[in-house]
Amino acid sequence: MHHRLRSVAAAAALIMACGAAQAQAPIKIGFMGELTGPQAAVGQDQLDGFMLLVERNGGKLGGHPVEILREDTQLKPDVANQAARRLVEREKVSIVTGISFSNIMLAVHKYLTDREVFVIGSNAGPSQIAGPRCSPYQFITSWQGDQASEAVGQYAADKGYKRVVVLAPNYQAGKDTVAGFKRYYKAPLADEVYTSLQQLDFSTELAQAAARQPDAVFAFFPGGLGVSFAKQYAQSGLQKTPLLSTFTIDAISLPVLGESAQGMISGGFWAPDFDNASSRRFVQAFEQRYRRIPSNYAAQSYDAALLLDAAIAKVQGRVADKPAFMAALKQADFASVRGDFRFNNNHFPLQDMHVLQAVKDEQGRMTLKTLATPFHKQPDAYHRQCPLS
Repeated sequence: MHHRLRSVAAAAALIMACGAAQAQAPIKIGFMGELTGPQAAVGQDQLDGFMLLVERNGGKLGGHPVEILREDTQLKPDVANQAARRLVEREKVSIVTGISFSNIMLAVHKYLTDREVFVIGSNAGPSQIAGPRCSPYQFITSWQGDQASEAVGQYAADKGYKRVVVLAPNYQAGKDTVAGFKRYYKAPLADEVYTSLQQLDFSTELAQAAARQPDAVFAFFPGGLGVSFAKQYAQSGLQKTPLLSTFTIDAISLPVLGESAQGMISGGFWAPDFDNASSRRFVQAFEQRYRRIPSNYAAQSYDAALLLDAAIAKVQGRVADKPAFMAALKQADFASVRGDFRFNNNHFPLQDMHVLQAVKDEQGRMTLKTLATPFHKQPDAYHRQCPLS
């Protein structure tokens, strides 16, 4: 009898130990982004912003251990597809975050969401997934691709610019960005020029723009493209022509551009000068950890981590309960770096959009400050095409 009781007790202890171990098994989260090549700064800032919160929480989100599985998509849709399959089929992830470029998002979005993997996108926001191809499994903490350029288009209209040349790479985000600019800057463009996504020499395009004698130039060239474009712009015959941009003049390009960027304009949802507690804490922690001013890519990825932190806590780590976890994500019960945060019906943010200007900070570093806020709690242009309520 005593032997039997000891066996029962040992079995019960083993079951309890296994249950505790299972309860504390890390939640696997896939991070997909450009981590090598000319656009590596974008993916790296996204990863750094996300990991800032994970590390501060001792490797946990929502009080539960997490394992971050990193995949470099190399700005190649075929590589991204292989990475997505590896994360889902081999690693059994239930959450994927990051995803830097719109062509990569369009390549992996359907595969992931059809398999009920939660996509917590922290950069790419192509119009298709904001509209007819939206999914209840997507939660985007950045912006839809048109939105920042809509604010700059309104700014250009308010400034009375009559002749504007537009330049952007020839891919989905470039097309969305130009569409957003034209939605609010309604005058005819002096020229509209598209380049290769891999192009780093813009001398021909800048000469073509200068020949149009524009009042201003609007450009969208993210990451390494922005560094190359803005440097060449400052040395071109257009150097005295106002440069308006989205995600060309930012914390990635400004350290390289230096004072030549002073006064250049950018659009965005956030800047390092935002005066709310969450933003101040983020900027201070990011600078202390990484020794540089955070970009918007880092900020929106930090928000992705905050969103997951809140939602995982609400479901007590049970992310396999997909309806409960989806409801927790939709509540967006966290203190965003941008201030108030809530999702629209298509699970893109309803947010203010700002015009930012390149200036020197108190330490003599180039940074962005808020110049104007053309739109408050602005929905994107495609949300009515999304069937989600």
